[in-house]
Amino acid sequence: MYRIGQFSKISGLTVKALRYYDEEGILKPSYRNEENQYRYYSDEDVKKARLISFLRSLEFSIMEIREIAGTVESEEELACILQEKVKLIESNIDREKELIRNISKNIIPQKDRQEYNEYKIDTIVIGEELVASVRFTGRYKDTGKYVRQLYKAVGHNRHGNHFNCYYDEACMETADIEVCVPVKKRFAGTAVSFRTLPGITALKTVHHGSYDTLYLAYRAVFDYANRQGLQLLSPSREIYVKSPGIIFQGNPADYITEIILPLQFDKEQENGTDCKEL
Repeated sequence: MYRIGQFSKISGLTVKALRYYDEEGILKPSYRNEENQYRYYSDEDVKKARLISFLRSLEFSIMEIREIAGTVESEEELACILQEKVKLIESNIDREKELIRNISKNIIPQKDRQEYNEYKIDTIVIGEELVASVRFTGRYKDTGKYVRQLYKAVGHNRHGNHFNCYYDEACMETADIEVCVPVKKRFAGTAVSFRTLPGITALKTVHHGSYDTLYLAYRAVFDYANRQGLQLLSPSREIYVKSPGIIFQGNPADYITEIILPLQFDKEQENGTDCKEL
């Protein structure tokens, strides 16, 4: 049997660590003197201590060490655990790389940032428009697959930039979205729907840059509408003048998005409104 000081030298664990592992139930001494509470360790304890020291060197957590020290009884079992740990580390590396990519996409050079006070707000009139569309209930990030579906379906009949109509007044986890592509005419032989969107009078602003800063454009329009006492309607539209391609994403700083929010007018307001017509 070894006193704690001797055992510390043998195991490579500090006395402080040994006391901690004792308190945590990870490595308890084989014998404790009831009179002076001295800890005594056996040769079996040496094996467990060396295992703990080894796991610490590989940066296993305390919870992991506790589980392994309490269950693993052979080198074969330990090998399986180590292989599992490698897979967990690889999975964490993949998540960290994805996080790096997401962070990098949001690093916008100052020269490419659109300042809040640069948003120009116009009142416009948009006439009726024939579109091929898909309306769905789902996540905002799902719109891309429907855009690809529409572009493939309409081919050379496309007659303008695609846009999304958002029928919810607020952001929703499951949103009501219509993805639209303007077309020259209706045609058969496709699964997409065709319909004529009604004309609207709306507020419009233009956002230059990443979709992650699109909130600045919405804030500018909402501030303007609130100051003017204007009532906004649904669906709002986002027209993607310059957007990611079907294959290549391009530089987010170069994206151009028109924000269109329909206005509610009474007859008196309609007669007195100075609008631009699109």
